[in-house]
Amino acid sequence: MKKQTLAVTSELLKIRHSPIVWTTFIAFSIGPLMGGLIIFLLHADSPQTAMLTKKAASMDVGYDWNSYLGILSQVVGVGGVMVFGFVASWLFGREYSDKTAKDLLALPVSRSKILNAKFAVYLIWCSGLIITNLLLGFLIGNLLGLEGYSHEMLLTNLKTYLLTAAMVTTLGTPIAFFALYGRGYLAPIGFLALALVFSQIAGAIGLGQYFPWAIPGLYSYPGAVFQSSLTFTSYLILVLIAIAGFTFTHLRWNRADQN
Repeated sequence: MKKQTLAVTSELLKIRHSPIVWTTFIAFSIGPLMGGLIIFLLHADSPQTAMLTKKAASMDVGYDWNSYLGILSQVVGVGGVMVFGFVASWLFGREYSDKTAKDLLALPVSRSKILNAKFAVYLIWCSGLIITNLLLGFLIGNLLGLEGYSHEMLLTNLKTYLLTAAMVTTLGTPIAFFALYGRGYLAPIGFLALALVFSQIAGAIGLGQYFPWAIPGLYSYPGAVFQSSLTFTSYLILVLIAIAGFTFTHLRWNRADQN
């Protein structure tokens, strides 16, 4: 247990001064900021913003907490797939790009512990993104003076937000596998791009509930129309993909030739 803790600490020290960390937080914060802008435009009377106001109104977004928290959930369900996937790509692919993979294997720590440490840091990193976006959302909502607050509404939206975030986080395990398989950033980012494209195609033809990368977006969408399309099979597929990604990542790291 002590070696596992030291491995996690070592991974945290690697990212402490990396600009990539702050880049992901800034990129992810665009969602709440744009959501706040859309809400603001709904009540903007300026002639300069008239066209933008019409576009915002066409999105059926009200000037209330329920609409804004719904936007935050969609940001995680769609944008989180890209940002969290980038985090996994960087964490698991950087050792090859920096030529330090062999150095890791020379340490008196098992390969599994090294990999578990990376997964732990991935969870910590993604949790930080999830929490800070939620806090930023509350700050923006208060500055805008949004209406319609209630404890019941808050709990319902928090449940949607957190469950969506959890689903998106689990999808990082296949990305980790492709980072090890491709020995760098390109393979996982390429796979992520394809996953995002196919999630749009699957949703367009009515099969999004069976495609893992489309499921969080469907769940995060306000109203019961899209959530009702998700079945037990949808969630089972998501869980199996996450488990498969974790398992094959370990198999690749422990058994592959690391020359």
